[in-house]
Amino acid sequence: MPPPSLLIADDQRDIREALRLLCKAERIDAHCVDSPAAALAALGTRGFDAALIDLNYARDTTSGREGLDLLRALRQADAELPVVVMTAWGSIDLAVEAMRLGAGDFIEKPWDNARLLSVLRNQFALGGSRRQAARLQRENEILQQGEASGLIAESAPMRQVLAQLERVAPTDANVLILGENGTGKGVLARLLHERSRRAGRPLVKVNMGGIPESVFEAEMFGHVKGAFTDAKSDRIGRFELADGGTLFLDEIANIPLAQQPKLLRVLEDGELERVGSSRTLKVDVRLVAATNADLAAEVARGAFRKDLLFRLNTVELHLPPLRERGQDIRRLAQAFATRFARRYQRSTPLFSDDALRALDTYPWPGNVRELSHAVERAILMLDGERIDADALNLRPPAGHPGGAAAAAPSGESMSVDAAEERLVREALDRTGGNVQRAAGLLGLSRPALYRRMEKYGIG
Repeated sequence: MPPPSLLIADDQRDIREALRLLCKAERIDAHCVDSPAAALAALGTRGFDAALIDLNYARDTTSGREGLDLLRALRQADAELPVVVMTAWGSIDLAVEAMRLGAGDFIEKPWDNARLLSVLRNQFALGGSRRQAARLQRENEILQQGEASGLIAESAPMRQVLAQLERVAPTDANVLILGENGTGKGVLARLLHERSRRAGRPLVKVNMGGIPESVFEAEMFGHVKGAFTDAKSDRIGRFELADGGTLFLDEIANIPLAQQPKLLRVLEDGELERVGSSRTLKVDVRLVAATNADLAAEVARGAFRKDLLFRLNTVELHLPPLRERGQDIRRLAQAFATRFARRYQRSTPLFSDDALRALDTYPWPGNVRELSHAVERAILMLDGERIDADALNLRPPAGHPGGAAAAAPSGESMSVDAAEERLVREALDRTGGNVQRAAGLLGLSRPALYRRMEKYGIG
């Protein structure tokens, strides 16, 4: 564990040296400066666990105004930074004013070493608690914990994927998961994290298609108070939140081209700046990305940077579609039935023979996600103890034998929702599932298209 870092600001050289030697003996990393300007410059380039500042700097001044101004500036630059002020004996009014402005404590000169060290240790602990609280608050805002999903993988294609995962999971290699919509890329990303040396740290999930380009940098890298109109306080970005853990970027093909160099820079250097700050932060993040798009084709048409692709796909894992996992379909269906029956406080049903045949013969264009939705719907509508084929309500998609009549009702009888769903599905089919391009065809924003996909259960 690295030693705590302390910013010391005092205009007297002998005092700075005495404090430096005291800190060195106590394994405190002290950085000493001689003026308020130098203190702010130091804080702009690195982080500190606490600051110890004098209240007077100009020769023969005793008002303490310089120190109080520095205190305000430090608090504005880093609201979580504990600040201890030093004041000459008898200047208690100044100390009280400093506490009112946010100082954590005060020390009188000449100081008592034991009291000074006790105050500093308390402030180091306080600063750590503040930062941890800010981190937890941010986690509560954006982490999607979700329900734990067991992975059923009895089929040969899935056993091969799991064998590859077991080899790569313990490493820090970036992984690109490829597969159709709904195949379980998020489940595989969680499994990679759980079987890595980072399992005790956060797994932060980000849907790249759901972040508007205007706030991309603020969401990914964070921002400081006042960086833009709505920046009411400092905010931790996704990369900082995932520090020491894993960052899962889903729908990576949907990242806007203009933002790709910024992501590439963090992947190459492990460095970033919050929006509105010039301070460079180091992060240690293992990246897992996923997409259903053909990234090589996206590179060829100029929509995705080749150098970014090379950073993402150190290892590629290809998830097979559900139609190629025949041995897993029935087991998955029964697992979903058990889960949803428990959720909705029903008895766990069995599947009738005709339902099992329907599960086996249906092409599952929406893959595991579609199977989950079908079973959940059947549980909700169940009137009895067995799920039959009618309860599953599986309709072959357009292009599949019998699909045209089943999936495309006549214009006279089609509802507005049905027409909208059909348009969304057709746009996604035409673009190979690329949400950004499908949204363009429909004249929608990506978030608007995602809302419609969720509404109609489209994976």
